[in-house]
Amino acid sequence: MSTTAHFSTKDRILGAAEELFAQFGFSGTSLRQVTSRADVNIAAVNYHFGSKENLVNEVFRRRMDEMTEQRMSALKAAVAQHPGELEPILAAFVEPALALAQDRNGGGAFVRVIARAYAEKNDSLRKFLSDHYGHVLREFAKAIAVAVPGLTKEELYWRLDFLAGSLTYAMADFGLIKRPAGVTEAAHRERAARELIRFAAAGFKS
Repeated sequence: MSTTAHFSTKDRILGAAEELFAQFGFSGTSLRQVTSRADVNIAAVNYHFGSKENLVNEVFRRRMDEMTEQRMSALKAAVAQHPGELEPILAAFVEPALALAQDRNGGGAFVRVIARAYAEKNDSLRKFLSDHYGHVLREFAKAIAVAVPGLTKEELYWRLDFLAGSLTYAMADFGLIKRPAGVTEAAHRERAARELIRFAAAGFKS
């Protein structure tokens, strides 16, 4: 019973923090707001996370670890099953992220948190993301370099940056294309992935 309570308290804090960070940003959210939303006391936050900075990091880790595992697994399969082909590599990068955005269990809130991370200058968070997830981009860069050998390293990283930006935009569903009536979220996500992969492949090959 105590183990269940332990995890439910931590999850409640993470869920509350994610929603509040999405709404008010990192600097605009206080620990008091988090404890009130999660219905816990400040001691619980200190026990599980130690500081607000670490709480921010753990909000990202909760989502990013799973997405990273899915991306790396898909990349490994793409390279093994479709050697030298670009589109399967791009699919391994794009599809797990769009699936996360459509996750009904807080995926939409996390996408807004990502947007906050882009908008707010938070050097500590950027370092955390670089230290823990920078290897993902490096592994995809290596695979893309094999599929598109004519690119310089600088060109490759410019285009990866553009892909990441386009993907974030697609995850946030800000664009002109909205899900048509009668089309499921899964089908709309698959269409978005196909179009983005096609667009990105043309950009890398140009």
